[in-house]
Amino acid sequence: MTGTKEEQLSYEQARAELASVVEKLEAGGTSLEESLALWERGEQLAGVCQRWLDGARARIDAARQRAED
Repeated sequence: MTGTKEEQLSYEQARAELASVVEKLEAGGTSLEESLALWERGEQLAGVCQRWLDGARARIDAARQRAED
């Protein structure tokens, strides 16, 4: 598979890293530049998690539709 680093993360990996980013931001003590980099990484990870959740929802909806047919 030839995707970006984010595309290769599992939902659990992305969620764990996102939680770590949030902890670092909440703890403070980082420079503005570091905080911005953490924020940007958090946005990327949130996107990965959302794509996983959207995919799971689509699979569930498809399974429900097949069950109804």
